[in-house]
Amino acid sequence: MTREERLAILGPATVAAIKARVALAPEPTDELVEKLRRIMTNPAGEIPAARPPASAAGGTV
Repeated sequence: MTREERLAILGPATVAAIKARVALAPEPTDELVEKLRRIMTNPAGEIPAARPPASAAGGTV
């Protein structure tokens, strides 16, 4: 479904309300991002090993 189709179905007021709610959400923690990465990488299989945090590796995300 395209953005235009969603806008036509939901209406501009609903889309604006959704965007406002999303803007209020806090940034995810590094721990949450790592857990989600592991799930999305292999949703139905074995859980891959965790990567070291970016701060420990000296890099940025």
